[in-house]
Amino acid sequence: QVQLVESGGGLVQPGGSLRLSCEVTGLTLDNYVIGWFRQAPGKEREGISSVSSDSAITYYADSVKGRFTNSRNSGESASYLQMNNLKPEDTAVYYCATTRVVNAGLDSRKYMYWGRGTQVTVSS
Repeated sequence: QVQLVESGGGLVQPGGSLRLSCEVTGLTLDNYVIGWFRQAPGKEREGISSVSSDSAITYYADSVKGRFTNSRNSGESASYLQMNNLKPEDTAVYYCATTRVVNAGLDSRKYMYWGRGTQVTVSS
């Protein structure tokens, strides 16, 4: 059974940082793209970043470009989202997802497996 578990969320002040982790079990990630998405209350789910299976290609939404870094280590069944200079508008539930679709990018419809999410709240 494939499971994705996000961790690392919490409450942080504006300008602060958090590092989210996504641990994957039940499959080998060698040929899988890993994406990060978020959903704020009353808003649609937003794709914020994805990284290819070989880490050669990374996409970022304009809203997080320059502040967030998506990474994965070869051989690990995990992905990490380093979030710096957080803003109140970054408050959302953050999800990781994975797919074998090579060009999935930030399109949530192309992702097969999803975690349950972790809450990130940015507030003073």
